[in-house]
Amino acid sequence: MTDLFFARAQMAVSLGFHIVFAAVGIGMPLLMAVAEGRWLRTGDAVCLELAKRWARGTAVLFAVGAVSGTVLSFELGLLWPTFMEFAGGIFGLPFALEGFAFFTEAIFLGIYLYGWDRIPRVAHWLAGVVVAVSGMASGVFVVTANAWMNAPTGFELVDRRPVRIDPIAAMLNPASLQQVIHMTLAAYVATGLAVAGIHAFFLRRDRESRFHRRALAIALAVAGVATPLQAVSGDFLARMVAERQTAKFAAMEAHYRTAAGAALIIGGIPDDETMQTRYALRIPYGLSLLAHQDPGATVLGLEAIPRDEWPPTRVVHWAFDLMVASGLAMLALVAWAGWLAWRRRRIPDQPWLLRMLVAATPLGFVAIEAGWVVTEVGRQPWIIYKVMRTSEAVTPMPGLVVPFVVFSAVYLLLGAILLVVLRRQFVDTTSGDLDAA
Repeated sequence: MTDLFFARAQMAVSLGFHIVFAAVGIGMPLLMAVAEGRWLRTGDAVCLELAKRWARGTAVLFAVGAVSGTVLSFELGLLWPTFMEFAGGIFGLPFALEGFAFFTEAIFLGIYLYGWDRIPRVAHWLAGVVVAVSGMASGVFVVTANAWMNAPTGFELVDRRPVRIDPIAAMLNPASLQQVIHMTLAAYVATGLAVAGIHAFFLRRDRESRFHRRALAIALAVAGVATPLQAVSGDFLARMVAERQTAKFAAMEAHYRTAAGAALIIGGIPDDETMQTRYALRIPYGLSLLAHQDPGATVLGLEAIPRDEWPPTRVVHWAFDLMVASGLAMLALVAWAGWLAWRRRRIPDQPWLLRMLVAATPLGFVAIEAGWVVTEVGRQPWIIYKVMRTSEAVTPMPGLVVPFVVFSAVYLLLGAILLVVLRRQFVDTTSGDLDAA
């Protein structure tokens, strides 16, 4: 049991660290391509400087993401050999395609970084577009593999072994479309708002800066488009989970007892022993409406599921509430910014809005981390839903506390180095006169 704890803890730390860079690897190339495209269309030198600055930041973050992603691939084989033996031939295809997308992104990022004034302007911009598309594709392929763990298809089980494997059907599993859309939009929302918050911080110091004003406009535009779409995709994903992963859905909503016209439970303290959620806000008929688009529909509770198949209810419920609260806060913020921009026909720079954008800088990544807690912890005790338990997949190798401590220390060191490098790359150079560009 101790080895299982440290194996899961190590994967949690590794995934929690890497997912930030995976999201940035999807979002930042889009921002730099948009900035350069605007320069090509308008000749605005500030947009050119933005594209160059964001490209350098993208390169630094890409390098750290490559390291953390490589560590994850080793950990899958080291910590979960039974899982990889079972699943490798089924979802090996999306991982192979992810590797192809990763190398494509690396090659064209190199062209983009060193191609300034060496290749035609449009060709250079197209290289940035390829970086953006391949970064998104890389995330898509990884998420399809994770979706397969939630909705395993594309094989038949004979004597607990997979046979008649169809890797295309595995990739196109019933959870892949909803998860892919939700995660991709989450990356754009989180990156757009984080970049907007950083430039809002500097715009508060210098209200006349064209550089930070233009950067804020581009980042807010990306987040402003992606955030409402993310809310819609979350609704589709929740209904898919309600249909296919009833235990996860019941834990997300702290819904213990099967009921028609079930209330939506917000907050509170779930108690598995009494099967009650104390101090919660309840919205009548809300859960039935969310799960089945019918206020009178019956929603299965945890009581209908064997006790040894319950996920940790409190963790999943609180993580889900944190994700939703973060999403609603971001939606309200971009709606406010959009309304101000429409009303005044200019980039919004009101002091209170800039303060709120600065405060919301990490909010998208908080939502992503909480969402992955819901996804992974909510699937427990299964590593492959209804096929293989997590306890069956863990390595028999003892002493996992040692690699857990070592890898955690490596991630802390990488994070510290990254902060120093980004500060020198962005903050220090920002003090120069960029508006002269």
